[in-house]
Amino acid sequence: MKAQSVLDTIGNTPHIRLQRLFPAAEVWVKSERSNPGGSIKDRIALSMIEDAEARGLLKPGGTIIEPTSGNTGVGLAMVAAVKGYKLILVMPDSMSIERRRLMLAYGASFDLTPREKGMKGAIARAQELLTQHPG
Repeated sequence: MKAQSVLDTIGNTPHIRLQRLFPAAEVWVKSERSNPGGSIKDRIALSMIEDAEARGLLKPGGTIIEPTSGNTGVGLAMVAAVKGYKLILVMPDSMSIERRRLMLAYGASFDLTPREKGMKGAIARAQELLTQHPG
């Protein structure tokens, strides 16, 4: 497959037949881990950003703020990097360093919240940041 952008590869993951596990049946799986960000959440990230663009909520060069604790953040970081958006990910400071490094490699920045507040604290902080970074 040739693609003009890494975004064109999102969702174009292979179908794999599980012959050995289910020899008496024809069972196929779609290998979503083959998405460029490594999970099905790449699809969600692309859809979220394209929807915000279509609705006029996200302007060229705008800032995306998202509370996250996992693969959605990775997908958003990748899509935002390709499309030229700034991304601020809000997450508890208990998030793994490895996960943060991956998102950082795509250019995301972080606003870390106290771990004891969990995702509720991250969501509340993201709401605060929205008033400071319109569009």
